[in-house]
Amino acid sequence: MDLPDPLEVDNPLWQFARTFWRSDDVQTACLSLQEQGWSVTRILCAGWMALNGRAYSGIEGATVPEWRDRVTGALRGARKALPKTHSGCCALRADIASLELAAEQLELALAWQTIVNRSPEHEIMQGFDELIDQNLKAAAPEHGYTQGNMPQLNTLASALALFPRGDSRP
Repeated sequence: MDLPDPLEVDNPLWQFARTFWRSDDVQTACLSLQEQGWSVTRILCAGWMALNGRAYSGIEGATVPEWRDRVTGALRGARKALPKTHSGCCALRADIASLELAAEQLELALAWQTIVNRSPEHEIMQGFDELIDQNLKAAAPEHGYTQGNMPQLNTLASALALFPRGDSRP
């Protein structure tokens, strides 16, 4: 896997993700969608771009999904394979969860690089609520979104509509 060097790890997308993730409703919606095959990184990119008046195409650099599958996903799988309540596994599970978060931050840094290098500047062609809706739908996995996803997407759209808009970068 070819990783660019340097990576801007503490970028506006990461800052947005940390703040957005503080909401229990956002966490629940994102994790529910993740269980259905959605990528939280794609959801976060879609949300950040909507807040900045930009359409999310869903196109990722090749390294982002490779990192997601080989690193972040592998760590998540290892963490989930450990029993939650087994006393001998608790510390290991916590350590893997910490590594998983670090891998997610690097995944967002890779996604940020794609946003900076490939995404057009502000292209507000519709209202803010429509842009949020369009971007979240563009974040759907290949099999697309379904009516079953609508409660989670509505939760995320509502949270985004209340989130402070705009960031001067990129």
